[in-house]
Amino acid sequence: MLASSRRVIQALHITPHLVIRRNISHQGPLKMRLIQFQNSGARKIGLELGSGGNIVDLNAFDSSLPCSMKEFLEAGDTAFQKAKRALESGQHILNRSQVSFLPPITNPEKIMCVGMNYVDHCLEQNVPVPKEPIIFSKFPSSIVGPFDPIILPKESKEVDWEVELAFVIGKEGKDIKEEDGMDYVAGFTVAHDVTGRDWQNRNGNQWLLSKTFDTFCPIGPALVTKDSISDPHCLGIRCRVNGNLVQDSNTNQMVFKTGALIAWVSKFVTLKPGDLFLTGTPPGVGVFRKPPVFLKAGDVVDCEIDELGVISNQVL
Repeated sequence: MLASSRRVIQALHITPHLVIRRNISHQGPLKMRLIQFQNSGARKIGLELGSGGNIVDLNAFDSSLPCSMKEFLEAGDTAFQKAKRALESGQHILNRSQVSFLPPITNPEKIMCVGMNYVDHCLEQNVPVPKEPIIFSKFPSSIVGPFDPIILPKESKEVDWEVELAFVIGKEGKDIKEEDGMDYVAGFTVAHDVTGRDWQNRNGNQWLLSKTFDTFCPIGPALVTKDSISDPHCLGIRCRVNGNLVQDSNTNQMVFKTGALIAWVSKFVTLKPGDLFLTGTPPGVGVFRKPPVFLKAGDVVDCEIDELGVISNQVL
């Protein structure tokens, strides 16, 4: 057995035949969980070795690789091939406890959010299913990491939870056909579209202001490449507040899937590497409970999607 294969086995803590089957032929892409992290004060790009696993330091393996996810995506296939070699090498592995997780993307040019995009969420509100995507935005300044706190703003007294499937664009495109949409996706991640309901319903429905307070967009923990996911449109999606299950659905309830959203938005704007889409939330949000329930200081919100991972954010 090659030394590099032995190092991969030790890093992954799995049996040799599994590793060999994965790496021997390169007939398909290696599955990746890309992260941004901080170690010894420096921001870096890494690979998470499975959900909850240790971290491959890509910048230590190859110093020519960018230190930000957006620049990594802009570098295209060259960067991904270097990342694959780093994964195969079994080198430069950091214990998970040695790193601080950052958001997998920190400076997208655009954040596109989708409203009313789950059939069961529409039923929850007794409103018709949209015939076209409802698009709004959050400012990039709202983005925080997968384990960072959510800060309650003094301007809002009705802060609510919304677990969402998110995806990140991997290459530039305009007027993209729906059937080609997935070709433009770099990967998927978990998002929490935190919302101030009192502002959402104020002054003609202030969706942007209600959703763009500082810390109102936790994402992570990893950008999971699309080849790593069995089907992004058939994943369990859940939210827990203080351990209590408050949202429990499946992404198969989405009205407009990834390709349709990319086709729709790219009619209006050019999509760029790093652009972030939040695809809507399932039922179970606090505002539609009887009586309504909102987040308070000390709460812990866990947002989870099968095959992608969990983000956990304390409310302060």
